[in-house]
Amino acid sequence: MSATPNTSRAAINRANGANRRNSRHSTGPHTESGKQRSSLNALRHGLTAASAVLPSEDQAAFDAHRHSFFDEYKPATPTETQLTQELAETAWRLNRIPLLEAELFSQTPNPESLIPQLATLGLHYSRLSRQFQKAVDHLREIQADRAERQRRDLKDAAAILELHKHKGLPWEPADDGFVFSKEFVERVAQHKKHLNASRHIEYVLFHMPPTPALTS
Repeated sequence: MSATPNTSRAAINRANGANRRNSRHSTGPHTESGKQRSSLNALRHGLTAASAVLPSEDQAAFDAHRHSFFDEYKPATPTETQLTQELAETAWRLNRIPLLEAELFSQTPNPESLIPQLATLGLHYSRLSRQFQKAVDHLREIQADRAERQRRDLKDAAAILELHKHKGLPWEPADDGFVFSKEFVERVAQHKKHLNASRHIEYVLFHMPPTPALTS
């Protein structure tokens, strides 16, 4: 006897309910073979693996990729170094996704069957893109704060240097807790003198109101 539509729907509902109950108790693969398959799936695309570089990838190419990020951002603190490393690894994984998509299309004659895999890769791409942007924003914020502190400290150091020179007293930046060399502070102080002088000349030549002519 063939099943009626209502009977089929009831069976589907029972199956869905059982699947939901089972999923609440599931914590992932339990057997050793299942764990190995899960590990291999993560390793196959490497987008969630602990190591950014897969065994099939070129470590030297990744090192060059990583060095390009360190050359660009020039991290100066452990936090900046960590964020720069995260950027390099995340970008490496992002760049892998188009290659994985191309490999899927080359190996499957029916593109429609790729929809689940492509959807999964799309989710990984969105997640990694958000992670990359968050790290970029954080790194730029930290480096902007550091640059502003350095600018203020250099301005103060140059002013203190000029004060000691005016009084004829010896002075070293370390005396006031600065980490800059005295030669560097000297250059900054000299630059500020030249800048102030040029601004004065600009004002006299282009902005100062003309002196009224004297009448006899």
